[in-house]
Amino acid sequence: MRLSIRHTTRYRFASPVAHGIQRLRLTPKETQGQKILEWNMEFEGAHEQLSYDDQNFNHVTLVGVDEGATEVVVSCTGRVDTQDHAGVIGHHAGHMPLWSFLSQTPLTKPGPKIKSLIANVKRSEEGMVETLHNLSNTIRDHVEYGAGSTHVATTAEEAVAEGQGVCQDHAHIFISAARSLDIPARYVSGYLMMNDRVDQEATHAWAEAYVQGLGWVGFDISNGISPDPRYVRVATGRDYNDAAPITGISFGAMTEDLSVALSVEQQNEEEQQQQ
Repeated sequence: MRLSIRHTTRYRFASPVAHGIQRLRLTPKETQGQKILEWNMEFEGAHEQLSYDDQNFNHVTLVGVDEGATEVVVSCTGRVDTQDHAGVIGHHAGHMPLWSFLSQTPLTKPGPKIKSLIANVKRSEEGMVETLHNLSNTIRDHVEYGAGSTHVATTAEEAVAEGQGVCQDHAHIFISAARSLDIPARYVSGYLMMNDRVDQEATHAWAEAYVQGLGWVGFDISNGISPDPRYVRVATGRDYNDAAPITGISFGAMTEDLSVALSVEQQNEEEQQQQ
């Protein structure tokens, strides 16, 4: 499947910026089942300083905010070819050792609510993948999806206690539970093409667990499936903080407003031939 992506992030400052640095993880990865045909980034009110691959093999672009800027716009456009591997990414890569994905972070640290949730997960005789799907389903049964119900600093334990959250929370809960079962797990940020619309509300998040004999396998808890060709992996990490699309600091100003425009659509054969 060939996907065309347009992603624009616009943030305004309450007053002119004296100095600012932004770390962008907005370039998709080259992984099994995913080939990047084209990816462009443009900036208004900022300029690229350098780019590098971090410890998780995420492609990171550092941009400096122009002095005196009151608005920054980051525009990404690209085309990605995807294939269906039933969510299987395969062998472990990156500079982070596999065991590092067994330790909890402040966002995934389990409490009594998550430990109780784990007790409700049915262990499948069909193997670890089916048990992890059972975990995903249990999370969906206990934590209802609710847009805007949490924020980026909400922990997995807090989301379970509230009984609602977004895709980020579902991923953190899954990661917390998997690690508690001695299964390496990590967070994934990326794009998902919705079948009923081109314009999306935001980027998407899901989780991956390391299964012996298969390697990394993806689980989209919010939708109850493993990622298929509609998904584009952008960044991975131990939790949201490692894979956040944009992080940074600014001096002399506070962010007043942030807006995101995102479209993901499949290109038809005629469009592909023209390009």
